[in-house]
Amino acid sequence: MSRHPSRRTLLVSAAALAVAAGPLATVARAAARTPKVLVIGLDGALLSRIKDADAPNLDALMAAGLTAPSSIHAAPLAPTLSGPGWSTLITGVWPDKHNVKDNAFTGNRFAQYPDFLTRVETAKPELTTYAVSSWAPLTDTVFSAKVGTRVSTPSAEYDTGTTARAVAELRDGAPDAMFAQLDGVDHAGHSHGAASQQYLDAIRTADAQVGQLIKAVEARPSYADEDWLIMITADHGHTDAGGHGGSSLPERQTFLIATGPTLAPGSVRHDVRMPDVAASALAHLGIAIDPAWGLDGRPVQQPAPDDFDTLRGQLRTRADESGVPAGLVGFTHTPPPGWTVDNSAMGGGGVTEWRGWSFTTDEFWTQAQRDQNRECNVRARDVFAVADGDEWSDKTVTGTFDSTLVSPTYPVTGGRTATLTYTTFYRHEAPQKGEVLVSYDDGAPVSVRTYTADVPSRTETVTLRVPAGATSARVRFRYTGGDNWYWVVDGVHVRP
Repeated sequence: MSRHPSRRTLLVSAAALAVAAGPLATVARAAARTPKVLVIGLDGALLSRIKDADAPNLDALMAAGLTAPSSIHAAPLAPTLSGPGWSTLITGVWPDKHNVKDNAFTGNRFAQYPDFLTRVETAKPELTTYAVSSWAPLTDTVFSAKVGTRVSTPSAEYDTGTTARAVAELRDGAPDAMFAQLDGVDHAGHSHGAASQQYLDAIRTADAQVGQLIKAVEARPSYADEDWLIMITADHGHTDAGGHGGSSLPERQTFLIATGPTLAPGSVRHDVRMPDVAASALAHLGIAIDPAWGLDGRPVQQPAPDDFDTLRGQLRTRADESGVPAGLVGFTHTPPPGWTVDNSAMGGGGVTEWRGWSFTTDEFWTQAQRDQNRECNVRARDVFAVADGDEWSDKTVTGTFDSTLVSPTYPVTGGRTATLTYTTFYRHEAPQKGEVLVSYDDGAPVSVRTYTADVPSRTETVTLRVPAGATSARVRFRYTGGDNWYWVVDGVHVRP
């Protein structure tokens, strides 16, 4: 099989022809093409080992589209197991909503948070859906009976049978949305460990099977009139020695490789999370995401700019944190333009990284100290702000932790309401407090929300009543405490 040319042809040739024909032809062709979705799950695959392996088909997909490394939760939200991981990818919500905590699926809430193929069938019953898996619980339990076709491959056939069935459906059928799960990489991880040659061999086998699926897409008679979004992902990672379920970063690793319209060739993003797979599939098929569904995912085709994410290029390596790998960049005290940090009341000493509000990443912050629920900060994306009195106090300190994160001004209209939204995750131990304050036209700040008890990762919405005549609002996040816990803030917006 050829390496890069055919894979790149899959994604860019039709678009290139349309561009060459001119803007009007581009619009007409885009309107005529039929959207299709293919999601391929590689159970237990690590992106780092895919890059180490000889995996020409996956390499070509990364060259032709988006690569997005990501991470998942750990206990107590849910351990790094296949049941919770696949349920999150397939439903578009985190385990605190779908309620899958293990591989038994006991107490699942799939009726409330169904799989994305079921949502396709409900919204557009004229579309054809198909799911095939080597791990039977996915097609037996996670995908509902409403899905057009569900196939659990007999164990004797394993990934070879799953691949053959998926290829046949792509060749002979008319799928609009397809999911296929391959299990061999996970099997090799359990048997030999992620650091083994056998694990690399399993990735190469899976890569060849991915290549068969891509070739089947390319060979479709109607391919020229189809608009494919192809997504490759994994449910969790593996340790070097083998196994998963714990809180280490290798076990929490996942990724998305995606090719399709609007996804730039060779692009890399850090704002993508597991629930985005389902949301992206729905958006590509023209299905509007109803806020009432409560999805945690957002379409990768529709990135949401965030001030803190602009700091990624400014992040630095560790100063005092011995648990963080020496070469990992992951924190800064320098806020983005328009933001400030007021440390005028902040105590002295302590761990440098967490002296006052800091800006950090999941990879950096969770390795500062594992198994203290930091891994449950699932709704923050890319770079986020954290006030961590617990980690700050790991070196000798004077005074208390008292730091305020101050936003830029946002335009508002006097006499009307505005909406403050932000993602938060707050773990409490008295004496400690998180307080959100808002000032108008830089007047006296007024408290609009206070945290004095644990708040799981969630998006907060606060209605602001803007005083008559006011034209701007500024938000402050003040954290006070000592050797207590922490507060995460991300995705801050004020909208009229």
